Amino acid sequence: MDGNGRWARTRGWLRVRGHQEGISSVREITTECARLGVKSLTLYAFSVENWKRPRKEIRFLMTLLEEFLVKERPTLTKNNIRLKGIGRLADLPDAPLAALRETERLTEGHDGMVLRLALSYGSRTELADAAKALALDVKEGKLALDAIDDETLRGYLYDPETPDPDLVIRTAGEMRLSNFLLWQASYSELYVAPVGWPEFREPALHEAIREYAGRVRKFGGLIEDLPRGAV
Repeated sequence: MDGNGRWARTRGWLRVRGHQEGISSVREITTECARLGVKSLTLYAFSVENWKRPRKEIRFLMTLLEEFLVKERPTLTKNNIRLKGIGRLADLPDAPLAALRETERLTEGHDGMVLRLALSYGSRTELADAAKALALDVKEGKLALDAIDDETLRGYLYDPETPDPDLVIRTAGEMRLSNFLLWQASYSELYVAPVGWPEFREPALHEAIREYAGRVRKFGGLIEDLPRGAV
């Protein structure tokens, strides 16, 4: 969800105004995805690299996160959305972490779309943490070395139930993955929107989905090898 600060600055506002406006985009995109029947939506909310930002901005973002997790509970319930956090969640301050855990608890019975918030998340960190846990299980005899394959590794990721995304959307014209779901997104389709996240609303989402629907996904094979009707 890129471009919050840039969006604000081009209008002569402080960067924090962009983060505040970005909450409206989160609400609109989340509810529209649920309405469209999307099964899983992962929003990259705060990266491990974001801890390098000025302390004042981090404090504001953590306060905003806590408020979002509390205020959006009715919206999540109304749309039958289950919330889950992924990342090094223990790095979060006590108040937003408590709000996250409570919102996860309150929505755990919802069987509609799963909304994952990537918080203190980095894909390289995720893979390193997974490798450590996997190596420990091998060392302790819980896992045979020759039994390890890619699906074994999936089981050690932050949320093994996170499906491989069909589509990864970058806003604000950014042309890179920026340490997001590197393992899971190996065969994801990429879409880059020119607008910043505060301007990414339903029309922009629909445009991204329309473009995705027109692509042919081969997963390393040939078009003639695909089942009839496959994309």
